Amino acid sequence: FSPAVFPLSCAVQSYSWGKVGLDSEVAKLMSSGDPLVQVQPDRPYAELWMGTHPRGDAVIRDNRISQKTLGQWIADNPACLGAKVKDTFQGQLPFLFKVLSVNTALSIQAHPNKELAAKLHTQFPEHYPDANHKPEMAIALTPFEGLCGFRPVEEIVSFLQTVPELRALIGEVAAEQLERSGSDDPRGVSAALRVCFTRLMKSEKKFFVDQLNMLVKRISQEAAEGKDTSGSNGDLLLRLHSQYPGDIGCFTIYFLNLVRLEPGEAMFLGANEPHAYLHGDCVECMACSDNTVRAGLTPKFIDVLTLCEMLNYTPAPSSSKIFPAVQSQLDPSVYLYDPPVPDFSIMRIEIPASIKLYLVSAIDSASILLVIQGTAVGTSTAAASEMSLCRGSVLFISANESISLHLSSPDGMLLFRACCLL
Repeated sequence: FSPAVFPLSCAVQSYSWGKVGLDSEVAKLMSSGDPLVQVQPDRPYAELWMGTHPRGDAVIRDNRISQKTLGQWIADNPACLGAKVKDTFQGQLPFLFKVLSVNTALSIQAHPNKELAAKLHTQFPEHYPDANHKPEMAIALTPFEGLCGFRPVEEIVSFLQTVPELRALIGEVAAEQLERSGSDDPRGVSAALRVCFTRLMKSEKKFFVDQLNMLVKRISQEAAEGKDTSGSNGDLLLRLHSQYPGDIGCFTIYFLNLVRLEPGEAMFLGANEPHAYLHGDCVECMACSDNTVRAGLTPKFIDVLTLCEMLNYTPAPSSSKIFPAVQSQLDPSVYLYDPPVPDFSIMRIEIPASIKLYLVSAIDSASILLVIQGTAVGTSTAAASEMSLCRGSVLFISANESISLHLSSPDGMLLFRACCLL
């Protein structure tokens, strides 16, 4: 008998933007999921990786299984993926599931589509390590903020009129072109937006640093005098400038939507969508790729030309960026986030306190289950023994296997399950 359902011990990444010590949801989940883990109070705990990525392949916590990691186990047991998934994705788990705890902003970035990814990977393999696309979905665990997609043109034009330092960087010709572009001509609008954003991102370093310092000084003074700086997006500007002083990314707040998610709300980031997470905790799922084109709020390699060329310059309100979950017809505890890509879907499973026995149903895909709150004992015909589940537990579930949860917590459970629904 070889178990096909088993617990995982997952890799943590300590990127500098992560929340520190037990402020971090990643650290809290880790330390409750594994009592042997010591959380260091001054270390950032940025990401928990649940999957088979070579830089963070999950370790199998079941001594009856000879393979050490999930990646090795799937390579030896590819049928566990489910027939369709196995064939479509060449015997690989097609997604990486994560928890992120964001303290300071991540870089302004976008992910290429498959065609561009293949081209970038061929030309610059040191910066673009694979040939895959990287759509992502983030679901808030705590109130979560990010920049995502281009704002409606009226909002950008309004900033061009109230923020002279922004207008100076873009130049009068490009600013007027955007102001004149009519909503009846979406291609004209996108073209004008592309010119404005590219001029901003390619402005001379000394010039934009001077303009940024002037802007920050002006907003700081206005704030100190108790004036309302919202017309210049003052609060966010000062916050980002304190995190990344002198960074061109500070100006992108005038072009990109500020999206605020409440717990359970999601945003989907398709190819070429500009975005930057700013603050909060979320679960995230993505296609297996490391391809990121960056252009600000980062000390890493930036590729402004590629970014400005590839972006989707379609303006839309921030409310349109919130991706809806659909409650399952078959099981009212399940809410499905099913993005318009084949690589992954996420289920949020909210088991009410009144339910003491819950069946995590079998699906025709391998899946990874994360416990956010609640405790239970899990049993499965595919598991060697009972599995005790608590906050921070992570389970791998092979295709077509189910788990019975015997709940022991008084206030129900909250679980997230990443899978591939072809």
